[in-house]
Amino acid sequence: MDVNRFDPDRDAKAADEKTAAALNATEANLKAFQSRGGKLILYHGWSDAAIAPENTINYYQSVVGAMGQKQADGFVRLFMAPGMQHCFLDPGPNSFGQLAPATPADTQHDISLALEQWVEKGIAPDSIIATKYKSDFNPAGGVARTRPLCAYPKVARWNGKGSVDEAANFTCAAEAAAPNLR
Repeated sequence: MDVNRFDPDRDAKAADEKTAAALNATEANLKAFQSRGGKLILYHGWSDAAIAPENTINYYQSVVGAMGQKQADGFVRLFMAPGMQHCFLDPGPNSFGQLAPATPADTQHDISLALEQWVEKGIAPDSIIATKYKSDFNPAGGVARTRPLCAYPKVARWNGKGSVDEAANFTCAAEAAAPNLR
């Protein structure tokens, strides 16, 4: 294709038509996945500039809408990561086992182990502790802060005591006025 003849309206639509079936994850009816015992953990950084965080919330809400809250709670969780950019980047707590085993390697700090426990033992994660290391993804450099990532729509609320850099000083609570982002 000649780049000088590229028409964004026409060609972007054509590209989407050709690739949507393989690339767009928009199907909200996940009954077949759930009926086979599937468990799904979604996460997204609130500071993601590449993909709007609201897109993932909207998708989660569409699954709940298609399947009902009770049924969705049995197989899907969404964790929103404050201060995290696309997939893992700074500046917030951004390490929770999504790229490499977490330190410590347990179901509270490692999203992969939490998923494994949910599939194998039926224990769904309500929160995951994310860590921000002083030196990116290097536990040897020390921990700058930890923060719980709460199962959406809950959010981490500081209890008013202790350091705001320690996950133990937060609880997962209902958001005061959860916005409808659809």
